Amino acid sequence: MYARTIFLAAALCFQGAATQACSLTMAPEAWPPYIFIDARGQLSGLDYELVQAILKQAGCTLRVATELPALRRQLLFRQGQIDLMLAASDTPERRAYARFSTAYRNETVGLFTSPENAARLRDLAGFDAIAARGLSLLAPRAGWYGDSYQQAIPALEAAARRSTFATFEQGLLMFKAGRGELIMGDAAAVRHEARRLGVALSALPFVPFRAPVHLMLNAASTTPLQLERINAAIAHLEQTGALAAIRTRYGVR
Repeated sequence: MYARTIFLAAALCFQGAATQACSLTMAPEAWPPYIFIDARGQLSGLDYELVQAILKQAGCTLRVATELPALRRQLLFRQGQIDLMLAASDTPERRAYARFSTAYRNETVGLFTSPENAARLRDLAGFDAIAARGLSLLAPRAGWYGDSYQQAIPALEAAARRSTFATFEQGLLMFKAGRGELIMGDAAAVRHEARRLGVALSALPFVPFRAPVHLMLNAASTTPLQLERINAAIAHLEQTGALAAIRTRYGVR
C-alpha cells in the first residue's frame, strides 16, 4: 500500500510537471477570418479561438510571438524556434520535422460568381467546363487547391482564362472590376473579404477542394505526450460540441 501511494504521488507530480512544461509558441499571420486584429486591437479569429480552447483543455499555455512573414515563420518553425503552426496539411515531407494533431476543422475551397450569373453557372461541374465554356477564373497565386485544378491550369492558361491574385482584397477588387466571371479561394476567407468590400457573391455547388487541417507541432521542441494531450482535448471538445459552436459562429463547418 505504501509503495502504491508513493507511485501514485510520483505519477501525479510527473503529470503536474508535464502540464507546466506544456507552453507552446506560435507566430500569427493575418488571415481573416481565421486570425486577425479585431476592433479592440486584440488578436481574434476562428483558428485563434479554436487553438485557445484546445490548448486550455489540454492544460497547455499558448504564447503568441510577433507576426512574421510566411517564409520567415516556416524557417523558424523548422529551426525549432516556433513550436506550433495552425491550419496545416499533414504531408510526408513535413513529418520529417513535425508531428500533427487530429483534424480540428476542414478547409473548403469555394467557387463563386455574381448573383446575376449564379443561375446559368450552377451546373458547372469542374474546371474543364470553365475552359470549355469560355469563362474567366480568378484564383490565388499560391496554394494547393486540389488535383483537378492543378491538372486544369495548362488549359486555362492556354485559353487565357485564368488570372491570379496575391491577396483576397486584390482578387475581390479584380472581380468587382469585371476581370473574371468566377473567383476561387478559401471559402470563409473569400466571403469575409467580400463582406468587408461590399462585393456581392453567390457560391456555386461545385466545391473544388475540401480537406482536414491540423495543428502542426515542431518535432524537436515538443513531445509525444503534449500531442497526446492535444488530441485528447480535440476529441473531448468535439464530443461536447465546443469546437463546433466556435466554427458555427464563423460560418464554418
